[in-house]
Amino acid sequence: MSEQQRAEVRPAEGLHVVLGAGPVGWSIAEELTQHGAPVRIVSRHGTGPERSGVEVVAAEVGTAAGAVDACRGAAVVYAAAQPEYHRWPQEFPALQQAMLAGAEAADAVYVAVENLYAYGPVDVPLTEDLPFAAETRKGRVRAALAEEVARAHAEGRVRTVAGRASDFFGPRAEGSAVGDRFFPQIVAGKPVSVVGDPEARHTFTFVRDFARALVVLGSTEEAWGRAWHVPNDETLTIRGFAERAYAAAGTSGRVKVTPPWALRAVGLFVPGARETVEMLYEFDEDFVVDDRAFRDAFGSTATPLDEALAETVAWWRAGADGGRAAA
Repeated sequence: MSEQQRAEVRPAEGLHVVLGAGPVGWSIAEELTQHGAPVRIVSRHGTGPERSGVEVVAAEVGTAAGAVDACRGAAVVYAAAQPEYHRWPQEFPALQQAMLAGAEAADAVYVAVENLYAYGPVDVPLTEDLPFAAETRKGRVRAALAEEVARAHAEGRVRTVAGRASDFFGPRAEGSAVGDRFFPQIVAGKPVSVVGDPEARHTFTFVRDFARALVVLGSTEEAWGRAWHVPNDETLTIRGFAERAYAAAGTSGRVKVTPPWALRAVGLFVPGARETVEMLYEFDEDFVVDDRAFRDAFGSTATPLDEALAETVAWWRAGADGGRAAA
C-alpha cells in the first residue's frame, strides 16, 4: 500500500480495541500501529502482533461481562471475532450482543466487520441499498446481525458503522475460498481447485484494504449509522484471478473445478466444507461488488491487485507459520 493511501487514514484519538485476532483483526491492529494509535487486541488465546503500542489480551468476549471488561477504556471497538463457520446460527447472535454491550459500556464507536451474505443471490452489482434476501442459513444470520447493528445506532444505544467485504485474501487468510486450498497450490505451481464457474466474475477483497477501510469508518463520524462496501481493486473471472496469482508467484498451473458432490462428501468429515455448499451461488454466477460509495466519500482506493497478490504469495511462500511470525 502506498504512502499516499496510508496518509488518508487518521485513527480516532484514544484506545482502539480489536475483538478477534483472525486475519481481519490482526490486520486492523497492524494498520492502527502504522499510524501510532494505541491498540488492545483481544482473543480467546491471546494472540496478536507483537509490536510497540499493542496490548495483547486473552479473554472470552462471548459474554457481556467478558466483553465489557475487554472494551474498558475504548474509543473504538472493532468486532472482528466470530464463531467457527459451522456454528454461526448457534453462537453468532449472542457473541454480537456481547460485543455491542462492551462498546456501549465504554461509550465507544462499534465497527461491525461484515460480509455480503445477507443480500442473497443477485444478478446485478452489489450496492449497499440492496434489500436483504438471503436464502441460506448463514445469510439469514448475517442479515439479522446487520439489522441489529443498525437498530442499536438508530435507538441511540451505540454509535455503529459496518464495513462489508467480499471473500478476502492476503496474509493469514487461510480459511478463505482463496486461502489454504488455493495459494499453496499457486506457490507450488500445481493445479488449483476452485468452486463454481471459473468464467464467472468474482470480486475478492485484499484483507489489508478491508482493515484500512474499517479504521477509516471507525474514525470518521460522517460514516456512522450505515454500512459501506470497502474498496476492492479490479474484478476478474475466477480463472483470471488464479492466473494473476500464478503470475505473481512466477509459477503456472491448471484451474480445476471442484464439483458440489465432492464438497458434500468432504463435508461428511469437515464441517467447514459442508457449510460452503450453500454459498456456492456466489461462485456460480457473476458476483461483483460496487464500492463507489466508499470511494466517493473518502477518496480511497484499493491496493493494486498485482501488489496485493505479491504480498499474499510472499506470506504463503514463507509458510503459514513462518509468515505469521514474520508479519
